[in-house]
Amino acid sequence: MKLLRWGLVPFFTKSIADLKGLSTINARGETVATSRTYREPFKRRRCLIPASGFYEWKRIDPKNKQPYAFDLSNGNMMAFAGLRGAWKDPANNKWLQSFAIITTEANEVMTPIHDRMPVILHPGDFDRWLSRDETDRPPIDLLRPFPSEEMERFEVSRDVGNVRNNSAELLNSK
Repeated sequence: MKLLRWGLVPFFTKSIADLKGLSTINARGETVATSRTYREPFKRRRCLIPASGFYEWKRIDPKNKQPYAFDLSNGNMMAFAGLRGAWKDPANNKWLQSFAIITTEANEVMTPIHDRMPVILHPGDFDRWLSRDETDRPPIDLLRPFPSEEMERFEVSRDVGNVRNNSAELLNSK
């Protein structure tokens, strides 16, 4: 059985313990081509991460945040630009598959809530993103904010922030 982990495990990692305190769930699009952690996966191991939408929280005051849901205006699924990796744990000789989502600056829909957003790719760009033929010139130009006019956001229940809650009602505003 292959394990899948959100948070790219860099190829140079000696032990999972080396990752304590290091967050590799998101890779900044502005530095992905030069970062030691993400440079090689960006050249050779790009992937698509399917999603029906995503959440982000707006800080209202030091103790309160309001969650918002973001999705495509046309109701279709979206695909985030991602990086994948495979790392062999020397302790047990097992492979661990991992991935990270690439982020970029926020578009106009996202800006009132947060200054970053996932890179959302248009379906017409999927093949180019996944192509291994462009290792000398990876598609860095695709790492841009998704057009605001093709997205929507709406306030959702604050119960979204609790992993014990899992129902369609979470998408309702309270």
